[in-house]
Amino acid sequence: MQRRQMMQAGGVLALGSVLQPAFAHHGWSSFDQDRPIYLEGRAVAVTWRNPHAELVLEVPDGLRVPADLAGRELPKQTATVDGAALLAKAVVPTRGDRRWTIELAPMFRLGLWRVPEIRVGQTLSALGFTFLGEKGDALLRVEYLFLEGKAYGLRSSPA
Repeated sequence: MQRRQMMQAGGVLALGSVLQPAFAHHGWSSFDQDRPIYLEGRAVAVTWRNPHAELVLEVPDGLRVPADLAGRELPKQTATVDGAALLAKAVVPTRGDRRWTIELAPMFRLGLWRVPEIRVGQTLSALGFTFLGEKGDALLRVEYLFLEGKAYGLRSSPA
């Protein structure tokens, strides 16, 4: 009987370790999608691997939404996203963090968009979403990435 209980406990632990990443990962619903945040700066760390690329962006003091942001041309994507409305509503964060974790799309989707691998020291800008009320980590989930003069829509695949 003791051996059976140990095996059951081991199975629960193994199942828990398999499910852990799924519970730890957050979908779009965790983010305040009514308040698009604009960030720009220099990549100081980059992780270019599955499940999705991430980087740490160092933003300058006095960050402002660029005057031309609302008029930027956006690529069409398969998801229904009103990109023009998001650009028009964009704000900079109220919190004063100088470094933000930037969560990009899964690697497969970055490949479909042909996003070049971002390197440490590279400058970029992004529009995305933070947690409601900007609570928790300084994390931005990217909807649109602006890199080397090109815009990428990261919610879904190119249309």
